[in-house]
Parts: sequence; C-alpha cells; structure tokens
Amino acid sequence: MLKRIVFIALLALPVAAWAFVKPVRVLAPQLAGLTCHGKVCVDDLSRLPEATGLYENAVRYVRDSVGELRAEPRAVFCSTKACSRYFGFTSQNAYTVATVAFVIRDRGWKPYLVRHELIHHLQNEHLGSLRAWLLKPIWFREGMAYSLSQDPRAIAELPFGVRDVVQASGQRAALAASRASVKQPP
Repeated sequence: MLKRIVFIALLALPVAAWAFVKPVRVLAPQLAGLTCHGKVCVDDLSRLPEATGLYENAVRYVRDSVGELRAEPRAVFCSTKACSRYFGFTSQNAYTVATVAFVIRDRGWKPYLVRHELIHHLQNEHLGSLRAWLLKPIWFREGMAYSLSQDPRAIAELPFGVRDVVQASGQRAALAASRASVKQPP
C-alpha cells in the first residue's frame, strides 16, 4: 500500500509543479501555444523578429560588458496579458529561472530589462542559482543587474522593493564596483 501511495505521489508531482509553480512552465512553453525559434519563444509570431533582436543584442551586450555566458538561456517573451498571467506575473516585468530561462511580460519588452535578466542568469551561472538567491543580499543581486544593464530609469521610477535596494546600496557608482566580481579576464 505504501509503495502505491509513493508511486502515485511521484506521478502527481510533475503535474502539481506545472499547475502551481508557474516558472516551471518555461521548460515547455510550446504547451502554452508559444512558438520557439532557437532560444527565443513568443506568443505572437509577428513579434518574433523584435524578440530575437532584443535577445541577441542583450546577449552581445552582456558578453562584451559584463562577462561570458556559459550557456545562453531560453527567453520567453509574452506580448499579451494572458501569456503573462500563464507564466505567473503579478507586478514585476521579468524574472529569471535559475540558469534555464527568463521570461519577459507583455509590458517588459525593453532592452535594459532583457539585459537585466541576462545579468541575473550570469550571476546564477557564476554563483550558483540557490546560493545567489539565498546567500547573496538583494542589494548585490538587484543592484548589480540594475547598474550593469544601463537601466535608464531614475531610482524614483523603479519598483518599490528595487528602489529601496538600489538606494541602500549607494546608488549607481557603488554598484558598478560589483562588476569585477562577475567579469572574467580575457
């Protein structure tokens, strides 16, 4: 009887993860009707060239300015609110899932936000996803991504939590020093 319960639980685990842990959905965005071309997935095929351009420019920028990516992540670009909700967005414009992928919501198609998420991907590659998330302070993770992505928004325009983090970390000048901890010598 116990073996049967364990077996059923093991079968149910992936389904439960898919249903309740929305970032897991980046593993197979095609199941949500998205079209993927290479590493870029979109819910509106007419915007694939725009998404691909944002992705390629961000990859080039991060490699040239921050550090070499070990592997390029999948990028999911949502252009509708329905897609954004499917991937679990509430208030943020984008999020990164370990070293697997990042997701950009319908209102987040900005070059600096794509660079920001790629910088989080690079942090996860160099620091380890769990270690970066659990052991590195928010001011380090968000401050580095904000500063190095060349985010043009004034600090007052940033989302509430990020604004506090960036202000507490000594603003842009102090954050640029964090670049050295990721950039590898040529």
